[in-house]
Amino acid sequence: MNFLPEQKASILIEALPYMQNFYGKTIVIKYGGNAMINQELKNQVIQDIILMKYVGMRPVVVHGGGPEITGFLKQIGKQTEFVSGLRVTDAETVAVAEMVLVGKINTEIVSLLNRRGAKAVGLSGKDADLIKAQKHLAEVYENGEVRKVDIGFVGDVAKINTDILHTLLERDYIPVIAPIGVGDNNESYNINADYVAGEIAGALGAEKLLLLTDVEGIYRDYHDKSSFISTLTLAEAREMIREGSIDGGMIPKVEACVRALTGGTNKTHIIDGRQSHSLLLEVFTTEGIGTEVVK
Repeated sequence: MNFLPEQKASILIEALPYMQNFYGKTIVIKYGGNAMINQELKNQVIQDIILMKYVGMRPVVVHGGGPEITGFLKQIGKQTEFVSGLRVTDAETVAVAEMVLVGKINTEIVSLLNRRGAKAVGLSGKDADLIKAQKHLAEVYENGEVRKVDIGFVGDVAKINTDILHTLLERDYIPVIAPIGVGDNNESYNINADYVAGEIAGALGAEKLLLLTDVEGIYRDYHDKSSFISTLTLAEAREMIREGSIDGGMIPKVEACVRALTGGTNKTHIIDGRQSHSLLLEVFTTEGIGTEVVK
């Protein structure tokens, strides 16, 4: 698409107040979904993060990798079992998850950022005890009762130690974080990346949390496209989870927004990572995209 010079100038002028408002502010990005698989989208996300950095923002990236973990487990002949939407994770599975998340995906993202002129550093929750974890017990509903089930090395965030993040941000680095936490006995825990992003955003008092997903945002009724919600309050989000209007894979994203907002983040956004340059459209344009969840 070709723009006239005055149209190009207009686009830049529209972005100016956002550059001013967010200069020096921490923006946490949860990178996941199709934007991690599609090569064109992947390149655009990296470009967006680089631009945010070069106009003075302080991006922090938290990434997932569930499909790649499943694919690798399949290669070694290991079946994947889920309970209440969570992967049953024995010692072998958590070792595979750590290898894929830390050794493969994390290093790839860091390499892509560095190749384009950034200073990115890869981290897992084990580095400087960044993510202290505790065992998560899945909830199974049977005969109207809730039963807690041990599904192995699946964790909840117990504490975020932000010292290493502050040190890196102050020295102009982009932290890229794999959602592997460390337990009291130095055991590894695989943690939902949305939750990790929400907890890190809250602990850092980030200006924004941006969650990339594969849908346009939140609907009051997903089957009714006219019920799209552009802005949702924290109280409304909690109520929609309780009544079942928000379910499935959207629950951890909305709960991540709740954790971030209650921890000190200013605004949170669930945006469609399938859209070209979705991060820039959310941060630098008046309309934005997706659903924002606010206090």
